[in-house]
Amino acid sequence: MSEVRARPQPDASRPRLAEVLSDLGLLRDDSTPAIRTWVDRVTSELAPGFAGPARQWLLVLLDGDSRARPRSEATIYANFASARPVLRGWENTHGHLREVTRSDIHAALQPMSGYQRNNTVHALRSLFRFAKRRGLVFTNPVLGVKTPPVDPAMTPMTDDEIRIIEGLAVRPAERLAIALAAEHAARTNTIRHLKLDDVDLANRRIILAGHNQRLGDLTHRAMREWLSHRRATWPHSPNPHVLISKRTALSAGPVSHIFVRFSLGDNGFSIDRIRADRILHEALTAGPDPLHLSLVFNLDHSTALRYAIVAEHLLSDELEQTPAP
Repeated sequence: MSEVRARPQPDASRPRLAEVLSDLGLLRDDSTPAIRTWVDRVTSELAPGFAGPARQWLLVLLDGDSRARPRSEATIYANFASARPVLRGWENTHGHLREVTRSDIHAALQPMSGYQRNNTVHALRSLFRFAKRRGLVFTNPVLGVKTPPVDPAMTPMTDDEIRIIEGLAVRPAERLAIALAAEHAARTNTIRHLKLDDVDLANRRIILAGHNQRLGDLTHRAMREWLSHRRATWPHSPNPHVLISKRTALSAGPVSHIFVRFSLGDNGFSIDRIRADRILHEALTAGPDPLHLSLVFNLDHSTALRYAIVAEHLLSDELEQTPAP
């Protein structure tokens, strides 16, 4: 690959030449991925006693090892962004990562709050857990350090909560709203404004907020049940929206927020809570990759990254609580 990039090719573009050589099995990619160059650069800016452990930690996050799977690049960037200011501060008083104590951890966290503190604790926890496992430090000073409570909407739902919601959804419209949130992570407004033309039952496709996707099995069953109920109750309704009520059946407007929320709000739940649980479940099972979440749920990058970081923290907590063999 380095030769392809260095030599001018008047008869073919370099990307096309590389593609042909790769298809023929003649290309060896000897280039260095950008993130590895970034790891070398950012860790070289640290003092030697911190640079070595930090570099090894980031490379294990990138490549994985026998006890941990590789993390996404966005997760690696986020982890180092949280740990870096703390490491730079310790350089003034310590010569090596192994000299950091529990009191140093608390002093560094003292001015922080909310997600900044939460993210920093998880990044340091990951770093010191790795360093202790590799014998780079004698003790793990982050053990026992508590993180602040997170937004309940950013934690997975419990089995009891799911059973309660299932019990609350007694009408076809309610079951459809929950299915759209639980399977497609649809927002309340998206559900309200979903139109009949956005649903293709025959080909099992649905357009949610402009994002064309496959119609899930749960939503497919709920949609068929609701449309049968709608045809039987309001056979001549001109309303183009999927969800209609007795107030909107003879108009063209969407149903209200209260109609979609039904009795969820009175019992401490919401469509957005169910939606968040669906996204977290995807991040926990498929991996906390913000690009994957963006593509699956049509999220903007910052929102996808926020869910990925929360999932990464939950996975890190689960790993920390698992006894070493």
